Amino acid sequence: MDTKINLYTALTVCVLGMATITWWCNGYLDQVWDANMALTEKITGLEQVVESMKPTVVKVVATMYHPVEWQTDADPLITADGTRIHKHYASKYRFLAVSRDLLEHNGGHLNYGDYVIVEGTNGKYNGVWQVKDTMNERFTSRIDFLCSPGTKPFKFEDVDLTTLMMEEKG
Repeated sequence: MDTKINLYTALTVCVLGMATITWWCNGYLDQVWDANMALTEKITGLEQVVESMKPTVVKVVATMYHPVEWQTDADPLITADGTRIHKHYASKYRFLAVSRDLLEHNGGHLNYGDYVIVEGTNGKYNGVWQVKDTMNERFTSRIDFLCSPGTKPFKFEDVDLTTLMMEEKG
């Protein structure tokens, strides 16, 4: 008889415990579900934005420059868009100067502040860079990596410069 009472007591405690856990978790699962649905909606919206973008790839020659007067202008610590830089941290900024033909106001597709993807260098210079400066007018189809003084000069031919641009809504 004691065995039956102990068995019934154990079953009752288990059922009550499961009911309590289910009740408590149900509210938590509702919160997780709502958060998941909100994130799913955000992802859908971002996918639509990405689908509306078209990549523009341009082949360029890539070189480098230091923020010093003889390689820039009279004020080498201010880029063409007005950004102030620190000479010794120049390599950390990941800023680019682009030839004038690549700028939108000269018939190109880039503006100051645009982010571009560079591919075709030795790997160290591949990746995302920001357009901040302009090269001398004698250069065309060219980019210059802003590098800290002491960086050895380099040149890469046949580099891909990719920009994602919003498609015009017509």
